[in-house]
Formats: sequence, structure tokens, C-alpha cells
Amino acid sequence: MLKRLLPTLLLLLPLTAAMAQEETPPAAEAPAEGESILLVGQRPGPGLWKVSKGDHVLWVFGTYSPLPEKMEWRSQQAEAILAQSQEYLAPPGARFHIGFFKGLTMLPTLIGLEKNPDGATLQEVLPADVYARWQPLREKYLAKNSGIERERPIFAAQKLYEAGLTQAGLTRGSAVNKKIDGIVKQYKIKTTHTSIDLDTSNAREALGDFKKSQLADTVCFTKTLDRLEADLDAMRVRANAWAKGDIEVIQKLSFPDNKAACDDAMLNAEFVKKQPALQNVKERVQTAWLSAAEKALDRNTTSFALLNMTDILGSNSYLNALKAKGYEVVSPD
Repeated sequence: MLKRLLPTLLLLLPLTAAMAQEETPPAAEAPAEGESILLVGQRPGPGLWKVSKGDHVLWVFGTYSPLPEKMEWRSQQAEAILAQSQEYLAPPGARFHIGFFKGLTMLPTLIGLEKNPDGATLQEVLPADVYARWQPLREKYLAKNSGIERERPIFAAQKLYEAGLTQAGLTRGSAVNKKIDGIVKQYKIKTTHTSIDLDTSNAREALGDFKKSQLADTVCFTKTLDRLEADLDAMRVRANAWAKGDIEVIQKLSFPDNKAACDDAMLNAEFVKKQPALQNVKERVQTAWLSAAEKALDRNTTSFALLNMTDILGSNSYLNALKAKGYEVVSPD
């Protein structure tokens, strides 16, 4: 339970989350006619980005979410390069290390973590017009979850979004990461974990503060409704575009940015501001990955890394940061 709720609590961390552009127009573009049917079978995904310094190369594969549920990722190019790599850089992120016995002592603190303070309901904490929009979507996607009415908007939104993806034939796309992990184990490639470790010494205090605090998460909730009301067809288009390797389509299709809004709700929460371990996490995660990438480029002729498309194409691109340091970066055709 502890391992499930702590990452949920820290939605601000860039952990293989759904692709979110930091600057997007307020409405999604209409999908191309006939493109709302999801692709099935084996698909290669996009090509690889090439980062080089002299004759040393780091190949980067961009992951994406959501993807077609019945699609199987298979890229001969990625597999061939990975098989000859001397080092594999695991995706960036942030990790908690909590021992079993410490976890047991914290279980009472976790009870009620997802609930609104003072037992409030969604109807009581949300604006009337937003709650009216929520009701038909809840009936469509979460009809059997009677307890969701007492959850915080940010958690209710997360569960609604996941249920919406499932009904739309979409998945988070973890199969791609599992496939890569299998190839890494098969060829016994050295793996470097690029995640940062977060201090958990004040975890009990942080969780206690969170349970008592209010979150400004109405915008997060509203933008999640926006995506499910207007963006599911376009999600299918973007999922197909990734499967076919059409990066241009992914970049052109805008969408209501619910992830950024939910990140902000956590980043600006009082309980986060009181915890030194939770400050500047995104910047620290990027710095750690860049350091690992430079070391891999220095010691290996061929290395391989996984990054979310957001970290490759977004305004805060990890690869642009390497380019600024003097490395050559070539995009796939």
C-alpha cells in the first residue's frame, strides 16, 4: 500500500507519466478521419535519436503514453543497437527507499490519505458546474466505485482518467519498457539507474500534513474532464502516430494539459513546501540523468537510453541540454 500511495501522492515527479506538453493551446485539434481506429499487431514506434561525441554514441528511444492496448512494440533497429551497447541508462525519475518494518509503522498514517479532509464530498469541494460535468463521466467510467465521491479531486481525476483510457482501448504503454528490460537481461548489458533517491526520514510528518491540508486541485480535475470529454479520439491518433513512428503528428496535436495542472496542485501544496527532500525534484532528476549520460558517452562506444517523449521534444528537453554542452544530437528521419 505504501509503495502505491507515495508515488501517487507525488504526481509532480516525472515518472513515465503520460505525455504532457508544457505549452499547449486550450483545445485539441480534430483527429484525421478514420484515424480513431487503433492499430494492432507489431509496430516499431519512432526511430532513435543519436547523441554523439567523436565516435562515442548514445542512442535514445522515446517512449509514449497512452498506446493502443493490442499493439505489440517490436523495433529491429532498437533491438540491434541495444544488443551491441555496453551500457543501458534506465529512465529518469525519483525513488523512495522505505524498509519493510518502517513501512508497517507508517500504515496507520496512510489510512484515509486519498480522502478529502473532514470527510467532505466532491459535491461539497467542487464548483457546481464542474460537479455537474463529473456526474455523467463517473457513471460512464466509475459506476461501481461508490467511495470515489469522498476522494480528493486529484485522486478522483486520476482514477477517472485511467478508467477512460481502458474503455477507449488504450494503455499506459509499460509493455515497451518491459520489452527493453528483457533485451537488457538477455544480453547482460550493464544497467545504470539514473533516478534520484528521496529522503524518507520525514515521510510520516509529510503524510500527516497532507491529510490535513487542502489542495488547489480543481483545475487538475477540470482539465481531466476536458480530456475525457473532447480528446479521446485525438488520443487514439497520437497513439497510432507513435506506433507508426510519425513524430510530426504527435507534436502537432494539442490537448488540454491535465498533467501539468495536477503537477502544479502538488508542487504548490503547503506540505511540499515544508519538506526539503521534495524541493526542485524535476531539476534534480534532469541533472542526475544528464550526468549519467555524459559518463556513459565518455566511457562507451555505444550506449542506449530510454526517455519519455516529453523529455525529448518538450521545451525542457534533456537532449537540448546535451546539445548545449557541445554534444551532437541528430533526430530520427
